Amino acid sequence: MIRCLAVDDESYASDIIAAFINKTPFLELVGTTTNAFEALNLVQEGKVDLVFLDIQMPELTGIQFLKICGGKCKVILTTAYPEYALEGFELDVVDYLLKPISYERFYKAATKAQQILAPVAPVQREVTQTQAQGNDFIFIKGDTKNKFIKVNYDDILYIEGLKNYVSVYTATQRIITYQALRELEVELPKPPFYRIHKSYIISIEKIKMIDGNTVYINDQAIPIGETYKEEFFKVVREGKKR
Repeated sequence: MIRCLAVDDESYASDIIAAFINKTPFLELVGTTTNAFEALNLVQEGKVDLVFLDIQMPELTGIQFLKICGGKCKVILTTAYPEYALEGFELDVVDYLLKPISYERFYKAATKAQQILAPVAPVQREVTQTQAQGNDFIFIKGDTKNKFIKVNYDDILYIEGLKNYVSVYTATQRIITYQALRELEVELPKPPFYRIHKSYIISIEKIKMIDGNTVYINDQAIPIGETYKEEFFKVVREGKKR
């Protein structure tokens, strides 16, 4: 269960979020509050995993709250003001919900938080084991609820994360899907797929050239992130020896 807190200076708005939390099987409501400082104390005490946080609040704004809490919990922003979306994502929020919020949209954001807070669920392990037994393809979520696109691993050049979406690039097409990059990373086999940047997963088999901290696949230059550099070059060196 993911422990949740609803924070909004308007009590009716936090009550709506609370009702949605209570309706969702994998969420547990810790409480609601109209006081951002009270919410901050609960977070600092380690009593909350996920905060549904309004941006426009007196005394302490949602953006200020994010900066102060320092990543001690995950946050889904709730607001009537879309102009704060970019700043929110730069501060690593899980999602950004525009009011009025439907339960369908709320549930989609909640499942994203679930994947982050519990990234390897039993079903995911079963998928990974099946892939290890010889599957050479993956089904990518399409643009409708029951649409899935079959993509062979050998056709994938690289994958780019774009906030709430990922783009899967093959030699002939670009497939855009509403999915977190970390979710896709769990499902893809190593080798040939490696995360080399917070926004990129590549197929090592498709590399044309490595120049410094840049990988080239076809004509695309892809940066190697500092966090992933050591592991990636270890893989490259071991491959060279073989």
